[in-house]
Amino acid sequence: MANTHIDHHLALLQQLRTILVALGEAEQILDDSHAMYLERYDELLSDLPNDPEASLYLGQDLISQIFQRYPQIAHLVPRDLLWFFGGDCLHFMPDEEIEMYQTLEDRRFYANENDEPFDWNQEKKLLALPAHGGTH
Repeated sequence: MANTHIDHHLALLQQLRTILVALGEAEQILDDSHAMYLERYDELLSDLPNDPEASLYLGQDLISQIFQRYPQIAHLVPRDLLWFFGGDCLHFMPDEEIEMYQTLEDRRFYANENDEPFDWNQEKKLLALPAHGGTH
């Protein structure tokens, strides 16, 4: 089950990389450090499946840099990545969202401990539903 969790985040990182590449191709970046940033980003993509724990700091750094270097795409950063990498990335999340992700993580942990299936996206949708039925 842990591989599914990593694979989910790798897919999100790949989607975000596509946006970063398009940003460079659109010549919206004025300095030459974008290519070096993408090299480090690719390093994260290759290292994360093999050593997730060691990749967390690089991930925190790279995701946090998006908010500083590329504010025009900050709203496109998947919230799941902010939670996954944690640390400084959590500064970009409101408290209510952090609470929701903590509950989601607790449910994932419980499911893993009890060898139960767990669908991250489905559980996230359930948590996002209003507490009371929407009747008029």
